[in-house]
Amino acid sequence: MNMNVNDDTAKAGTPDPLDTLSDAHAAAAFRHLVRHLRHRHDAQNIDLMGLAGFCRNCLGDWLIEAGAPLDKAAAREVIHGMPAPAWKAAYQTEATPEQIARMDASLLRNRAGEG
Repeated sequence: MNMNVNDDTAKAGTPDPLDTLSDAHAAAAFRHLVRHLRHRHDAQNIDLMGLAGFCRNCLGDWLIEAGAPLDKAAAREVIHGMPAPAWKAAYQTEATPEQIARMDASLLRNRAGEG
């Protein structure tokens, strides 16, 4: 996935302040986000997809895209803090038609911003 989806600063020709962060600071913020999501099991992946166009599984996929020497299952385990099927069995609820519709609309917005 294009990580610059709808990046208004890049379009304006202005350097993105995100790119000025040290890798250590960016990594610390990423770890904080992942630990926050591990704590907030009530934040369902389907709702994250509907609101923001990404979820825990996407974070695992992005680890692989960033060059982490992991397969999909191992990357998702890093994010979930347990094997993804175990997380799903313990915490994931059945998606409603409304949640699926929001996710589908959100994914269309992601695709519209790729370039």
